[in-house]
Amino acid sequence: MGPGPSDVSPRVLNALGRSTIGHLDPAFVMLMDETKALLQYAFQTKNSLTLPVSAPGSAGMEACFVNLIEPGDKVIICINGVFGKRMVENVIRCGGEPITIDSPWGQQTSADKLELALKSHQKVKAVAMVHAETSTGVRNDVEQLCAIAKNYDCLTIVDAVTSLGGIEVNVDKWQIDAIYSGSQKCLSCIPGISPVSFSEHAVEIIKQRQHPVQSWFLDMNLIMGYWGEGSRSYHHTAPVNSLYALHEALLILKQEGLQNAWNRHKQLHQKLVAGLAEMGLSMLVEPDARLPQLNTVRVPEGIDEARVRKVLLEEFQLEIGAGLGELSGKVWRIGLMGHGCSQRNVDYCLAALKSVLK
Repeated sequence: MGPGPSDVSPRVLNALGRSTIGHLDPAFVMLMDETKALLQYAFQTKNSLTLPVSAPGSAGMEACFVNLIEPGDKVIICINGVFGKRMVENVIRCGGEPITIDSPWGQQTSADKLELALKSHQKVKAVAMVHAETSTGVRNDVEQLCAIAKNYDCLTIVDAVTSLGGIEVNVDKWQIDAIYSGSQKCLSCIPGISPVSFSEHAVEIIKQRQHPVQSWFLDMNLIMGYWGEGSRSYHHTAPVNSLYALHEALLILKQEGLQNAWNRHKQLHQKLVAGLAEMGLSMLVEPDARLPQLNTVRVPEGIDEARVRKVLLEEFQLEIGAGLGELSGKVWRIGLMGHGCSQRNVDYCLAALKSVLK
């Protein structure tokens, strides 16, 4: 019950054990088509270029930046935690010019700050933001931030690593041009796959680049030939069994229904918060900005937070996460993600934590 990877469904683990076949086998191509359709459902998009990158969420992040950002491009990056800072590194390595908007950790990115930054800087190409900031447990208002960015004719790049499957993500409605996620969070799949989606506008920009994409492996101009429609051209050997697992995880999400999945995460989050409050524990994030799938709990004064986590792991076989960056030693991060988001887990976590704190 940490910040990820989450518990993996037995159905997903069973899917991993299917016979490995060729990455251009007709049966696998059929699975690719189904996986693409399921990802479009999860992302709520009709984007043709929607696919799983054969690498973790960090590669999905890099795929979005290296394909859209060229030397000299200005990119506004909204930062209120660890993962916004990683976006800055990507822009720098692309030769772009990062312009950062910093908001306090534990609070949402300020829409007013974004508006001011866009008014203050000319010819900004893109605005990048984290939807679910895993380091703090904050849900940023991506719909609002993207709307502001579009008023200034900017591309929008969104990190949905922890949000996809746990809270609403609506790529088309929110006007997101490039988005990336991870298989190991609310999708409850094994780590190592990064779902991405690019709008038609983003695809046109990729095709009209002045400079080659600096990463051969992540160049969407090449990957389109493998994940596109019609005949498939060889690009790389896809992780066949991992994609079996992702397909099964997405099928589980489709069978439950997006709204039902979001409601489950919200309801069990509320039960967890209520149980923590009974123990005198408080949350870092205000209620209207909290992520139901990633709960940041303030460590009480005088408590050795690392020892609590150690005892939980050794005596209860329960993992919760530590704070990152400026929140190190100050919070615990409790995950309620996908298959791991259950009443049984909430009850077990509360009972174990209560025992250890005593």
